[in-house]
Amino acid sequence: MNLAALDLNLLVALDALLSQASVSRAAKRIGLSQPATSHALRRLREMMDDPLLVRVGAGMELTPRAHALRAPLAETLAHVRGLFVAEDFEPATSQRRFSLMMPDHVFDLILPPLVAGVAAQAPGVRLDVRPWRGPGQMTPDLARNIDLVIACADDDFPGFHRRTLFRDTDTIAARKGHPALPRLGELQTFLATGHVAVVGYGQRVDPIDTWLEEHRVARRIALTAPSYLQALHMVSLSDLIAVVPRRQIVMLAQALGLEILAPPIDPGSFEEYMFHPLTAQTDPASIWLRTMVAEVAAGLAGNP
Repeated sequence: MNLAALDLNLLVALDALLSQASVSRAAKRIGLSQPATSHALRRLREMMDDPLLVRVGAGMELTPRAHALRAPLAETLAHVRGLFVAEDFEPATSQRRFSLMMPDHVFDLILPPLVAGVAAQAPGVRLDVRPWRGPGQMTPDLARNIDLVIACADDDFPGFHRRTLFRDTDTIAARKGHPALPRLGELQTFLATGHVAVVGYGQRVDPIDTWLEEHRVARRIALTAPSYLQALHMVSLSDLIAVVPRRQIVMLAQALGLEILAPPIDPGSFEEYMFHPLTAQTDPASIWLRTMVAEVAAGLAGNP
Protein backbone atom coordinates (compact mmCIF):
# COMPACT_ATOMS: atom_id res chain seq x y z
CA MET A 1 0.00 0.00 0.00
CA ASN A 2 1.17 3.51 -0.84
CA LEU A 3 1.07 5.28 2.54
CA ALA A 4 1.54 8.68 0.90
CA ALA A 5 -1.85 8.22 -0.73
CA LEU A 6 -3.55 7.12 2.49
CA ASP A 7 -6.17 9.49 3.89
CA LEU A 8 -5.85 9.36 7.68
CA ASN A 9 -9.47 10.47 7.96
CA LEU A 10 -10.38 7.03 6.64
CA LEU A 11 -8.76 5.48 9.72
CA VAL A 12 -10.90 7.70 11.94
CA ALA A 13 -14.00 6.60 10.02
CA LEU A 14 -12.89 2.97 10.25
CA ASP A 15 -12.45 3.24 14.01
CA ALA A 16 -15.96 4.66 14.38
CA LEU A 17 -17.48 2.02 12.09
CA LEU A 18 -15.79 -0.85 13.93
CA SER A 19 -16.74 0.44 17.38
CA GLN A 20 -20.36 1.26 16.47
CA ALA A 21 -21.08 -1.50 13.93
CA SER A 22 -23.48 0.97 12.33
CA VAL A 23 -23.05 3.52 9.56
CA SER A 24 -25.56 5.95 11.06
CA ARG A 25 -24.08 5.82 14.58
CA ALA A 26 -20.53 6.06 13.20
CA ALA A 27 -21.56 9.13 11.15
CA LYS A 28 -22.93 10.82 14.27
CA ARG A 29 -19.78 10.00 16.26
CA ILE A 30 -17.35 11.54 13.75
CA GLY A 31 -19.59 14.40 12.61
CA LEU A 32 -20.11 13.31 9.02
CA SER A 33 -23.26 12.78 7.01
CA GLN A 34 -24.51 9.24 6.56
CA PRO A 35 -23.78 9.27 2.79
CA ALA A 36 -20.21 10.47 3.43
CA THR A 37 -19.68 7.71 5.99
CA SER A 38 -21.12 5.12 3.57
CA HIS A 39 -18.69 6.38 0.93
CA ALA A 40 -15.80 6.01 3.40
CA LEU A 41 -16.89 2.43 4.13
CA ARG A 42 -16.89 1.60 0.39
CA ARG A 43 -13.34 2.98 0.04
CA LEU A 44 -12.17 1.02 3.06
CA ARG A 45 -13.67 -2.20 1.70
CA GLU A 46 -11.79 -1.68 -1.57
CA MET A 47 -8.50 -0.88 0.16
CA MET A 48 -8.67 -3.88 2.49
CA ASP A 49 -10.40 -6.27 0.12
CA ASP A 50 -12.79 -7.19 2.93
CA PRO A 51 -16.45 -6.22 3.54
CA LEU A 52 -15.63 -5.25 7.18
CA LEU A 53 -19.32 -4.86 8.07
CA VAL A 54 -21.99 -7.25 6.80
CA ARG A 55 -25.75 -7.07 7.31
CA VAL A 56 -27.20 -9.80 9.53
CA GLY A 57 -30.90 -9.48 10.05
CA ALA A 58 -31.78 -5.91 11.14
CA GLY A 59 -28.23 -5.04 12.12
CA MET A 60 -24.64 -5.27 10.95
CA GLU A 61 -21.80 -7.42 12.26
CA LEU A 62 -18.02 -7.20 11.95
CA THR A 63 -16.09 -9.64 9.83
CA PRO A 64 -13.19 -11.57 11.42
CA ARG A 65 -10.76 -9.14 9.74
CA ALA A 66 -12.65 -6.18 11.24
CA HIS A 67 -12.60 -7.74 14.72
CA ALA A 68 -8.81 -8.20 14.42
CA LEU A 69 -8.37 -4.56 13.45
CA ARG A 70 -10.20 -2.97 16.40
CA ALA A 71 -7.48 -3.03 19.07
CA PRO A 72 -4.42 -2.16 16.93
CA LEU A 73 -6.38 0.57 15.12
CA ALA A 74 -7.44 2.21 18.39
CA GLU A 75 -3.85 2.04 19.67
CA THR A 76 -2.47 3.50 16.44
CA LEU A 77 -4.89 6.43 16.49
CA ALA A 78 -4.03 7.12 20.14
CA HIS A 79 -0.34 7.33 19.20
CA VAL A 80 -1.09 9.63 16.27
CA ARG A 81 -3.16 11.94 18.47
CA GLY A 82 -0.32 11.98 21.00
CA LEU A 83 1.99 13.47 18.38
CA PHE A 84 -0.06 16.66 18.43
CA VAL A 85 -0.74 16.92 22.16
CA ALA A 86 1.86 18.19 24.63
CA GLU A 87 2.83 15.51 27.12
CA ASP A 88 1.47 16.24 30.58
CA PHE A 89 3.70 16.07 33.65
CA GLU A 90 2.15 14.77 36.86
CA PRO A 91 4.72 15.21 39.65
CA ALA A 92 2.90 12.93 42.08
CA THR A 93 3.12 9.92 39.75
CA SER A 94 6.18 10.75 37.64
CA GLN A 95 9.25 8.49 37.58
CA ARG A 96 11.29 11.11 35.69
CA ARG A 97 15.07 11.40 36.17
CA PHE A 98 16.46 14.93 35.88
CA SER A 99 20.12 15.55 35.14
CA LEU A 100 21.56 18.68 36.77
CA MET A 101 24.97 20.31 36.83
CA MET A 102 26.22 22.85 39.39
CA PRO A 103 29.38 23.67 41.38
CA ASP A 104 29.67 22.45 44.95
CA HIS A 105 28.94 25.79 46.65
CA VAL A 106 25.59 25.96 44.82
CA PHE A 107 24.93 22.28 45.60
CA ASP A 108 25.16 23.06 49.33
CA LEU A 109 22.66 25.91 49.03
CA ILE A 110 20.12 24.58 46.57
CA LEU A 111 20.03 20.79 46.90
CA PRO A 112 18.87 20.30 50.53
CA PRO A 113 15.65 22.35 50.17
CA LEU A 114 15.18 21.21 46.57
CA VAL A 115 15.37 17.53 47.51
CA ALA A 116 12.86 18.13 50.33
CA GLY A 117 10.48 19.91 47.96
CA VAL A 118 10.77 17.22 45.29
CA ALA A 119 10.16 14.48 47.86
CA ALA A 120 6.96 16.21 48.96
CA GLN A 121 5.58 16.83 45.47
CA ALA A 122 7.13 14.07 43.37
CA PRO A 123 8.39 11.13 45.47
CA GLY A 124 9.17 9.08 42.35
CA VAL A 125 11.37 11.74 40.74
CA ARG A 126 15.15 11.32 40.87
CA LEU A 127 17.75 14.10 40.63
CA ASP A 128 21.16 13.21 39.18
CA VAL A 129 23.87 15.84 39.70
CA ARG A 130 26.58 15.45 37.08
CA PRO A 131 30.27 16.42 37.50
CA TRP A 132 30.74 20.15 36.96
CA ARG A 133 31.71 21.41 33.50
CA GLY A 134 31.96 25.04 32.42
CA PRO A 135 30.63 26.49 29.15
CA GLY A 136 33.90 25.64 27.37
CA GLN A 137 33.51 21.96 28.25
CA MET A 138 29.81 21.68 27.36
CA THR A 139 29.88 19.30 24.41
CA PRO A 140 26.76 18.80 22.24
CA ASP A 141 26.43 15.24 23.57
CA LEU A 142 26.56 16.44 27.19
CA ALA A 143 24.10 19.27 26.49
CA ARG A 144 21.54 16.80 25.12
CA ASN A 145 21.57 14.97 28.46
CA ILE A 146 21.40 17.94 30.84
CA ASP A 147 18.07 19.32 32.09
CA LEU A 148 19.38 22.25 34.13
CA VAL A 149 22.65 24.04 34.93
CA ILE A 150 23.34 26.52 37.73
CA ALA A 151 26.50 28.56 37.34
CA CYS A 152 28.21 31.89 37.79
CA ALA A 153 29.28 32.05 34.16
CA ASP A 154 30.55 34.99 32.15
CA ASP A 155 29.74 33.03 28.99
CA ASP A 156 26.42 31.43 28.14
CA PHE A 157 26.10 27.70 27.64
CA PRO A 158 25.43 27.17 23.90
CA GLY A 159 21.82 26.22 23.27
CA PHE A 160 20.68 27.16 26.79
CA HIS A 161 18.48 29.97 28.13
CA ARG A 162 19.82 31.99 31.09
CA ARG A 163 17.87 33.28 34.10
CA THR A 164 19.24 35.07 37.18
CA LEU A 165 18.78 33.07 40.39
CA PHE A 166 20.50 34.90 43.26
CA ARG A 167 23.37 37.22 44.19
CA ASP A 168 26.41 36.39 46.30
CA THR A 169 29.81 37.79 47.29
CA ASP A 170 33.20 36.44 48.35
CA THR A 171 34.56 36.53 51.86
CA ILE A 172 37.38 35.11 53.98
CA ALA A 173 37.05 31.82 55.84
CA ALA A 174 39.48 31.03 58.69
CA ARG A 175 39.30 28.52 61.50
CA LYS A 176 38.28 29.65 64.95
CA GLY A 177 41.42 30.40 66.95
CA HIS A 178 43.54 31.20 63.88
CA PRO A 179 46.61 33.08 65.21
CA ALA A 180 46.24 35.91 62.66
CA LEU A 181 42.47 36.21 63.03
CA PRO A 182 42.40 39.77 64.39
CA ARG A 183 44.58 41.03 61.51
CA LEU A 184 43.22 39.13 58.50
CA GLY A 185 41.17 42.17 57.54
CA GLU A 186 44.43 44.06 56.95
CA LEU A 187 45.76 43.81 53.40
CA GLN A 188 49.35 42.92 54.32
CA THR A 189 48.35 40.09 56.68
CA PHE A 190 45.70 38.84 54.26
CA LEU A 191 48.21 38.58 51.41
CA ALA A 192 50.99 37.05 53.52
CA THR A 193 48.89 34.31 55.14
CA GLY A 194 48.82 30.94 53.36
CA HIS A 195 45.73 30.52 51.16
CA VAL A 196 43.83 27.59 49.71
CA ALA A 197 43.02 28.52 46.12
CA VAL A 198 40.10 26.84 44.34
CA VAL A 199 40.84 25.81 40.76
CA GLY A 200 37.94 23.86 39.30
CA TYR A 201 37.70 21.65 36.24
CA GLY A 202 38.73 23.54 33.10
CA GLN A 203 40.17 26.50 35.06
CA ARG A 204 43.80 27.55 35.18
CA VAL A 205 43.61 29.90 38.15
CA ASP A 206 41.24 30.76 40.96
CA PRO A 207 39.05 33.70 39.81
CA ILE A 208 40.01 35.43 43.07
CA ASP A 209 43.60 35.70 41.87
CA THR A 210 42.47 37.32 38.62
CA TRP A 211 40.51 39.84 40.72
CA LEU A 212 43.52 40.51 42.98
CA GLU A 213 45.75 40.97 39.95
CA GLU A 214 43.45 43.75 38.79
CA HIS A 215 44.26 45.48 42.10
CA ARG A 216 48.00 44.87 41.50
CA VAL A 217 48.42 42.55 44.48
CA ALA A 218 49.01 38.82 44.89
CA ARG A 219 48.33 36.47 47.80
CA ARG A 220 50.48 33.57 49.01
CA ILE A 221 48.94 30.33 47.75
CA ALA A 222 49.98 27.30 49.77
CA LEU A 223 47.51 24.80 48.32
CA THR A 224 45.05 24.47 45.46
CA ALA A 225 41.85 22.43 45.78
CA PRO A 226 39.31 21.46 43.09
CA SER A 227 36.25 22.62 45.06
CA TYR A 228 35.20 25.18 47.64
CA LEU A 229 33.98 22.47 49.99
CA GLN A 230 37.40 20.80 50.03
CA ALA A 231 39.02 24.19 50.56
CA LEU A 232 36.79 24.89 53.57
CA HIS A 233 37.55 21.51 55.11
CA MET A 234 41.28 22.22 54.75
CA VAL A 235 40.84 25.65 56.31
CA SER A 236 39.03 24.10 59.29
CA LEU A 237 42.00 21.77 59.88
CA SER A 238 44.90 24.19 59.41
CA ASP A 239 46.13 27.79 59.59
CA LEU A 240 45.38 28.29 55.90
CA ILE A 241 42.59 30.63 54.85
CA ALA A 242 40.37 30.75 51.77
CA VAL A 243 38.22 33.24 49.92
CA VAL A 244 34.95 31.54 48.97
CA PRO A 245 31.29 32.46 48.31
CA ARG A 246 29.76 33.95 51.44
CA ARG A 247 26.49 32.01 51.36
CA GLN A 248 28.35 28.70 51.50
CA ILE A 249 30.49 29.78 54.46
CA VAL A 250 27.44 31.03 56.37
CA MET A 251 25.80 27.62 55.89
CA LEU A 252 28.86 25.60 56.99
CA ALA A 253 30.64 27.91 59.45
CA GLN A 254 29.18 26.42 62.62
CA ALA A 255 29.64 22.79 61.56
CA LEU A 256 33.25 23.35 60.48
CA GLY A 257 34.24 25.82 63.20
CA LEU A 258 34.93 28.70 60.83
CA GLU A 259 35.08 32.46 61.23
CA ILE A 260 33.80 34.77 58.49
CA LEU A 261 35.71 37.97 57.73
CA ALA A 262 35.36 40.69 55.11
CA PRO A 263 38.34 40.90 52.70
CA PRO A 264 40.51 44.03 52.88
CA ILE A 265 39.55 44.81 49.25
CA ASP A 266 35.83 44.96 48.46
CA PRO A 267 35.12 42.01 46.13
CA GLY A 268 31.75 43.36 45.03
CA SER A 269 29.08 40.80 44.19
CA PHE A 270 28.33 38.24 41.52
CA GLU A 271 25.21 36.50 40.23
CA GLU A 272 24.39 32.83 39.93
CA TYR A 273 22.32 31.87 36.88
CA MET A 274 20.03 29.00 36.00
CA PHE A 275 20.37 27.62 32.46
CA HIS A 276 17.94 25.27 30.72
CA PRO A 277 17.99 23.89 27.15
CA LEU A 278 16.14 26.00 24.62
CA THR A 279 14.55 22.78 23.38
CA ALA A 280 12.87 22.36 26.80
CA GLN A 281 11.40 25.86 26.95
CA THR A 282 7.78 24.63 26.85
CA ASP A 283 8.32 21.15 28.33
CA PRO A 284 5.99 20.83 31.37
CA ALA A 285 8.51 18.72 33.32
CA SER A 286 11.30 21.25 32.75
CA ILE A 287 8.99 24.12 33.71
CA TRP A 288 8.12 22.31 36.95
CA LEU A 289 11.79 21.74 37.83
CA ARG A 290 12.79 25.32 37.00
CA THR A 291 9.95 26.64 39.14
CA MET A 292 11.06 24.48 42.06
CA VAL A 293 14.66 25.72 41.78
CA ALA A 294 13.58 29.36 41.43
CA GLU A 295 11.42 29.07 44.56
CA VAL A 296 14.34 27.61 46.52
CA ALA A 297 16.62 30.44 45.33
CA ALA A 298 14.01 33.06 46.24
CA GLY A 299 13.86 31.60 49.76
CA LEU A 300 17.59 31.99 50.46
CA ALA A 301 17.90 34.12 53.56
CA GLY A 302 19.03 37.74 53.42
CA ASN A 303 21.53 39.55 51.26
CA PRO A 304 24.96 38.08 50.50
